[in-house]
Amino acid sequence: MKDLSTHPCFNKDAHHKYARVHLPVAPTCNVKCNYCNRKFDCVNESRPGVTSSVLSPDQALSYLIKLVKIMPELKVVGIAGPGDPFANPTQTMKTLHLVRDNFPDMLLCLSTNGLNVASYIDELKELDVSHVTITLNSLRPETLAKVYSWVRHDKRGYFGAQAGEYLLKRQLEAIAKLKEAGITVKVNTIIMPGINDHEIAEIAEKIATLGVDLMNTIPLFPVKDTAMEHMEEPTPEFMKSLRKKVEVFLPPMSHCARCRADAAGLLGKDSAEAAKLLSETALLTVEKGEERPCVAVTSMEGILVNQHLGEADRIHVFRETPKGYKLVNVRATPDTGQGDSRWEKLTETLADCRAILVGGIGPKPSGILGRSGIKVIEMSGLIDQGLDSVYKGTELRTLCKEDVFKCGTGCTGSATGCG
Repeated sequence: MKDLSTHPCFNKDAHHKYARVHLPVAPTCNVKCNYCNRKFDCVNESRPGVTSSVLSPDQALSYLIKLVKIMPELKVVGIAGPGDPFANPTQTMKTLHLVRDNFPDMLLCLSTNGLNVASYIDELKELDVSHVTITLNSLRPETLAKVYSWVRHDKRGYFGAQAGEYLLKRQLEAIAKLKEAGITVKVNTIIMPGINDHEIAEIAEKIATLGVDLMNTIPLFPVKDTAMEHMEEPTPEFMKSLRKKVEVFLPPMSHCARCRADAAGLLGKDSAEAAKLLSETALLTVEKGEERPCVAVTSMEGILVNQHLGEADRIHVFRETPKGYKLVNVRATPDTGQGDSRWEKLTETLADCRAILVGGIGPKPSGILGRSGIKVIEMSGLIDQGLDSVYKGTELRTLCKEDVFKCGTGCTGSATGCG
């Protein structure tokens, strides 16, 4: 029987003894939080939504196999983004299966907004996922309208109070089902002064009735290029007073480190060696003996990465040579109007490609390409810079420029993810 007390996030006494790792296999998100900017390659930022690399499930397993050799205190494997695990359910569930098959004694956990987790709870129970964290920021739709720009589920978009009401309903249902399945549940609440800081006691009281085991109140971290970038971060004294309100109803967490989506090591002491290993693994093509020497690029003119995949009628294919990068050929993309089969055909067209550089991409093609072993890299800028990142492992600062290529704004689509 697994020792649940070794989870450092759920047990304060364990966080100096046992390590955890977050496998960054879930790049897409299904909500837009007004406090979140999911940049990649922000090595100096320690906050949720940030990762230096996104891994495929097979890469994640390879990384974990290497990591346990240098980190014997590792007890917990989690998935916490950089998007939401269940906005990327195929990648998330495949990763969990791979970890469980290869590390039967490892604790498994997830951190999610709860929007799309409910239909996977039975499978999570079978996999013996022991801990799930859900971020729930208010019980009032009018408050949630200030927290989220939009919510997207089942190819529908929700805005304003309707988005808040829809999200909240799914979250409360998910918590109840998780507890019915015997899974330990923690609720994270981001404290936003003047927005939800006066609602903490009512949130704590409600989730306590649902059987939630722990509540973590996290002070807002103002992030550049977000709607809340100019708000003030709550003081430690104020956060302490909120935790006293929480403990009337259920245990509060007081040792949160606001972990990155690729965190590895002890809480608050992430391993530099693990970060290096992650970057190296992200460059690997983890396929059974399959050689993929090329990189695909969506480009209007063959110089810049500047086109959304859904808009591209052709793909530029490059290969590294002793004399530099060579344009191998230009390949037509499958015709539109075929649904998922369009992207499945594209994976066949790009079977010799280890990665694709795109100006923007929807969740459907991203998931299908990723599962085929093609690393999806969202960026803007010179093609050579993207190729240097793939072939040489150089730093790429333009990853995930969502202000340039938001789904439905960088193209003529309707924000349904090229579905």
